[in-house]
Amino acid sequence: MLRIVKMTFKKELLEEFLHIFEISKPKIEAFPGCLKVDLVQDIKEPCTLMTHSIWEGPEALEAYRNSELFKATWAKTKVLFDGKPEAWSVEKIR
Repeated sequence: MLRIVKMTFKKELLEEFLHIFEISKPKIEAFPGCLKVDLVQDIKEPCTLMTHSIWEGPEALEAYRNSELFKATWAKTKVLFDGKPEAWSVEKIR
């Protein structure tokens, strides 16, 4: 299962998020059921980033979302937003 989360950050706080992500990425990838986490940046809107994570299934993602790791990371991240985040859970069909 693929999880995509789109986030737009305040320009002056973007580097702070990148630091948080750098520290958090190995911890998230080590979480049971997480296969990979990447961060991508919109070419036209550099303050808009998306995480692209691959999970063994919805149960693994839900376990992560209920973990202390997620709660701590999200608490640090959400105060940096310049808009409401959007998220999608999708599966490849072809």
